Amino acid sequence: MPALFSPLTLRGLTLPNRIGMSPMCQYSAVDGFADDWHLVHLGARAQGGVGLILVEATAVTPEGRISPSDLGLWRDEHIAPLERIVRFVESQGTVAGIQLAHAGRKASTARPWDGGAPVAPPQGGWLPVGASALPFAPGHPTPRALADDEVAAIPSLFVAAAHRARAAGFRVVELHAAHGYLLHSFCSPISNQRTDRWGGDFDGRTRLVREVARAVRAAWPADLPLFVRLSSTDYAPPGVAAWDLDQTVRLAALLRDDGADLVDCSAGGTLPAGAAALPALTPGYQVPFAARVRREAGIATAAVGLISDAAHAEAIVAAGEADLVLLGRELLRDPSWPQHAAAQLGAPDAARWPPQYARARARSR
Repeated sequence: MPALFSPLTLRGLTLPNRIGMSPMCQYSAVDGFADDWHLVHLGARAQGGVGLILVEATAVTPEGRISPSDLGLWRDEHIAPLERIVRFVESQGTVAGIQLAHAGRKASTARPWDGGAPVAPPQGGWLPVGASALPFAPGHPTPRALADDEVAAIPSLFVAAAHRARAAGFRVVELHAAHGYLLHSFCSPISNQRTDRWGGDFDGRTRLVREVARAVRAAWPADLPLFVRLSSTDYAPPGVAAWDLDQTVRLAALLRDDGADLVDCSAGGTLPAGAAALPALTPGYQVPFAARVRREAGIATAAVGLISDAAHAEAIVAAGEADLVLLGRELLRDPSWPQHAAAQLGAPDAARWPPQYARARARSR
């Protein structure tokens, strides 16, 4: 049995394999509601044999959406359409999870295929909020810096969304503290220049994400896991005070003590592409982040980043560099990647196939 297809147990939940679908925004919701696109999109990957599906960044408040077309869980009416999706995903033997998010200063933008530019209030957008009154990039609006009491209320928004996620049947919840969105923007000195209890040193800048994690952990069932997605580095140019891997390792260990069960190790997002010192984007370029966090913080990790080859994914898990491999664009190209990967690794029976598709299985061997 390849390591990639071995089960992974976190608290009282066992994933059937180490392949997960990374949360990827579809920009296809209206007023936060999931629809048939989300059902078919997510259901197809469940049919393809992934062990875990993480539903895209789902806003805990309307102004926390990246775009007006993002999913939301800020009202009870959002539960039913998501529950329908969870029922189908889990009927295929896949665990359903969801990423809870607040976009912070990067909110209110157009869908990527509409250009991705900021959407002003007269066009259906809103004024973003952030840790400090610092725009994300030239041409982006200056966000309104959240007041102390507003920051203190953020954990309750995530808790309310987590309760709704559980009501919909999700068994994993992930907190989005990466990519320059609200929680990450508090962690990074690039975007957080506060001098109150929510800023300044490491403890102040990480206070919000830790308070959110502790609050959600207390509200989430004790036998179900809590994930946190972190940007392992800001990819800042030399000499710029920024978020880096050393701080990520330190935060991951604290989050472990706060009750988190896995850190999803991504990177970047605080700086726009033209200002970031990005590395060569080669397959698995972020895997070393997951390996170091796992080794030094003593917490399970997920590896992401241009992983598309079955042998590569197998090597990551077999070498102990990460406990889980999350695929993004490769699953958009090939919803049946896990089934094909099992065949390529010489263990075609390791992957689940819906009985309705059994007649096609022989070709994968």
